[in-house]
Amino acid sequence: QVQLVESGGGLVQPGGSLRLSCAASGSIFAIYAMAWYRQAPGKQRELVATITTGGSTNYADSVKGRFTISRDNAKNTVYLQMNSLKPEDTAVYSCNADARSGVLGSRNDYWGQGTQVTVSL
Repeated sequence: QVQLVESGGGLVQPGGSLRLSCAASGSIFAIYAMAWYRQAPGKQRELVATITTGGSTNYADSVKGRFTISRDNAKNTVYLQMNSLKPEDTAVYSCNADARSGVLGSRNDYWGQGTQVTVSL
């Protein structure tokens, strides 16, 4: 199995910055694409950003130019640098990994438990 643990959430004022981290651990054979999602109260979960093993990235239109996703393959960690934060960015942010556990393990989607980001005065 693969476990994902996020960190770095918190309360920040509008215009501020936060950096989220998500570390994968466990019986990891390979990690393919990684992503950040978010879900605000009363709303559906939204894809925020994705990154491939080679570093290719994609972003939701709502965060382009403000958020940057990156990864450290040696540390099995994905990051989300969030700048110029807005109140509408308030949500629970969760990381996702497309990964294979163990040499003969199956390939699955794995999820972290989520970290709260609140943007408010």
